[in-house]
Amino acid sequence: MDNTLQLLTPIQLGTYTLPNRLVMAPLTRCRAAAGNVPYELHATYYAQRATAGLIISEATQVCPQGQGYPATPGIHSAAQIAGWKKVTQAVHDQGGRIFLQLWHVGRISHPDFQPNGELPVAPSAIAPTGEVGTYEGMKPYVAPRALELEEIPSVIDQYRQGAKNALEAGFDGVEVHGANGYLIDQFLQDCTNHRTDAYGGSVENRSRFLMEVLEAVIEVWGGNRVGLRLSPSGSFNDMGDSDPKTLFSYVVQELNKFNLAYLHLIEPRLNASQDTLEHLSSDLTSGFFRPLFNSKIIAAGGLNREIGEHIISKGEADLIAYGRIYISNPDLVKRFALNASLNPYDRSTFYGGTEQGYTDYPFLEEASK
Repeated sequence: MDNTLQLLTPIQLGTYTLPNRLVMAPLTRCRAAAGNVPYELHATYYAQRATAGLIISEATQVCPQGQGYPATPGIHSAAQIAGWKKVTQAVHDQGGRIFLQLWHVGRISHPDFQPNGELPVAPSAIAPTGEVGTYEGMKPYVAPRALELEEIPSVIDQYRQGAKNALEAGFDGVEVHGANGYLIDQFLQDCTNHRTDAYGGSVENRSRFLMEVLEAVIEVWGGNRVGLRLSPSGSFNDMGDSDPKTLFSYVVQELNKFNLAYLHLIEPRLNASQDTLEHLSSDLTSGFFRPLFNSKIIAAGGLNREIGEHIISKGEADLIAYGRIYISNPDLVKRFALNASLNPYDRSTFYGGTEQGYTDYPFLEEASK
């Protein structure tokens, strides 16, 4: 066992003392049952990975309007709450900790997913480029409907109710999904927010929706059991801002008033030809935001054991979130401790299906100790 690996050292995160600094990243897997309900298969999947310092659940829509992909779970019905209770109980039975990621996709949807076939909603009526996967196959994105000013409080209340439902379902905390081009990110970035009211224009106005969502969720959980995920350098889902450094520097500093458990940052991805540590000195990484934020930082984004350890050793982040390699290695903590080889992941089973590529990846044999 590698007792010198900082990734394996305990850390205080909000109200919890975690046994290690490995975080299972939120991973959309599109396996919910009818009614977008998680069930026993989800309980097995998450419980298999309960040795992680913290599990963050797959993105979970706070309302029917918030759905944008097939078979993603929700947290807005009694059946969904009951399904998630099976998951949290299974994780807790294995000694783990799990936060629910609260999600609203905004414009990254299609009328096929929307109540009564209505248009998706967004800050502004700007369609993303590309296509969306529906139950009937790929379809072009549509232009969303811009939220009316008087509608926004009800959307914020959906996050509040989602947070309450997560508490009822037995989660240890919640993460607000503010990344990857979904509704909160759409309010933040000026390529998707062309509003001229209190929620558009200036950096302060574009940040207002995020801040009000956090206030609502913290009313339920307290700041020390709430995290936030952001993707300052991300272009996924047709995103971009004219001045991301100013925008996200402002946002991150404003977060300090909430005393959050953590800020979860998606790092710029390594290029295939650039498998080095050089990206850590680029803009909009955890290292850039570290001096601006007073609480813990989780770094994510295609990182491996060595780069994760390097980021922690430099003090740029406190924990590292792993996604794809957590899919294929339920005992990732043990494999890191032994510096053991990792199971390769099968991309063809990432989305949809049942056990294959979900709960059937092998654990290290006990003889490996």
